[in-house]
Amino acid sequence: MEDFKTIAIFTFPHEYVVLRLLFDQEEIQYVFLHETMIGVLPFHSNAFGGIRLQVHKNDIERAIKIMNNLNDSADLRIV
Repeated sequence: MEDFKTIAIFTFPHEYVVLRLLFDQEEIQYVFLHETMIGVLPFHSNAFGGIRLQVHKNDIERAIKIMNNLNDSADLRIV
């Protein structure tokens, strides 16, 4: 996990479903920390520091580009 860096923090799992699909299609190495715990205890998200998206250092640029493309779209936005 030392080669992974946090590039975004989400409050709830539904905020990144489309992003996960795009990362899988592009074969980007990523992990969502605290995802299971917040799925079980959703109202404790802030206490856990949210769901942290960590991306492998070799894929950070591509991941940020995908996230920016989503944010630039009129129909889809990352919260």
